[in-house]
Amino acid sequence: MSLESIKYQRGNLEVLDQLLLPFQKKYIKVEGVEDGWKVINKMQVRGAPAIAILGCLSLAIELLKDNSSDKKVMRQEIEGKLNYLVSARPTAVNIKLAADELINLANTLSADESINPDEFKERFISSIEGMLSKDIEDNKAIGRYGCEAILKNLEGDGQVRVLTHCNTGSLATAEYGTALGVIRSLHSAKRLEHVFCTETRPYNQGARLTAFELVHEKIPATLIVDSMVAALMHVRKIGAVVVGADRVAANGDTANKIGTYQIAIVAKYHNVPFYVAAPFTSIDINVPSGEHIKIEERPDKEMTHIGDRRIAAPGINCWNPSFDITPAFLITGIITEKGVFLPHMLKTLFPI
Repeated sequence: MSLESIKYQRGNLEVLDQLLLPFQKKYIKVEGVEDGWKVINKMQVRGAPAIAILGCLSLAIELLKDNSSDKKVMRQEIEGKLNYLVSARPTAVNIKLAADELINLANTLSADESINPDEFKERFISSIEGMLSKDIEDNKAIGRYGCEAILKNLEGDGQVRVLTHCNTGSLATAEYGTALGVIRSLHSAKRLEHVFCTETRPYNQGARLTAFELVHEKIPATLIVDSMVAALMHVRKIGAVVVGADRVAANGDTANKIGTYQIAIVAKYHNVPFYVAAPFTSIDINVPSGEHIKIEERPDKEMTHIGDRRIAAPGINCWNPSFDITPAFLITGIITEKGVFLPHMLKTLFPI
């Protein structure tokens, strides 16, 4: 069984506090948009798909309590609250695209005089709830396509060793995962020999979360520190690298967890295929290249402390970007729920 990062039934929303993993499994009740913003911003929930789903569901929870009989007022409130949620983690594009889609839906429902306020609310909330099931279906499709792409590079029916970075599993999505979903699919097909996961400093999502999921599902795995990737590829035959994405530009440049760029460079040097696994909602066709992606910078304390204990010299300056940009030319393929594409092909997948 995959771990559940988000538990939802109409009127009730809980999120697994990922800051407490792997030592404590505790769910936080989300009562509305303010709670949703806080758990996203504090990284109690993370992963671009999970951020989008949790943020939108927090609005559904709040809207359910709204007794307004004025559609225009509801529409204005919806737009303001969605834009507020987007501000919690600006680099991840999924929540921005979901917000734009929901704002358009609210505008359409508000303008339709045949729809009363109760119908407006029901149709809007149902649309958000549909995001949950769609995310799971999309992740499983990403897993299948990624598994097929990686196995095409293998001779015969052998097994493959895979490297991944950060956390892209059921904790980063509604369920199953993107890059970790590919690994799950390889494991289910009995074609995965071993997976290596990086610790992913400074927040240790690999050591805390990915390792937790791999142990939970009994997938053969080894944890390495971030600076071991080059040495690993030198002494072990790695069949593929699979990572996630917080935003993919129109030219295929990809923003992902800090450290991804250097892994891509090392993979290129060692002739290891480097794949990005992400839903279509992570592709921002309006951003031409990676240099236009805003990179979120996080507090110094994430680097200087582990929990409440300081590990860095007091007074030292810190630079803590949460993401880096991997240029498209380093990426072998982008795995989506619609198939695997070369980075330069992305522009052709969207209507002009």
